[in-house]
Amino acid sequence: MTINKKQIQYLKGVAHPLKPVVLLGNNGLTEAVVAEIDYALNHHELIKVKIPTDDRENKALIVEAICRETKATKIQVIGKTLIIYRQSEEKKIRIPKL
Repeated sequence: MTINKKQIQYLKGVAHPLKPVVLLGNNGLTEAVVAEIDYALNHHELIKVKIPTDDRENKALIVEAICRETKATKIQVIGKTLIIYRQSEEKKIRIPKL
């Protein structure tokens, strides 16, 4: 799914009050964590994931892997928080078509 800049801005606004749903632990990105992110995306469509690392390259690799494995769209990365979106069957979030 392709999302334009206006839609990304809208999703950032929707995500602002949300708390992180998934927290990566010391083991990093495991299959169980990917499964949990996938489940959360099915349930919420728009989620925050907390990535506890200060290494930018490592964080970028983790973000890329999460988006690839879950087929989600990266909306934003702020500090250690990743915001991702994937539309579900119910289409719970109405994105403006601009």
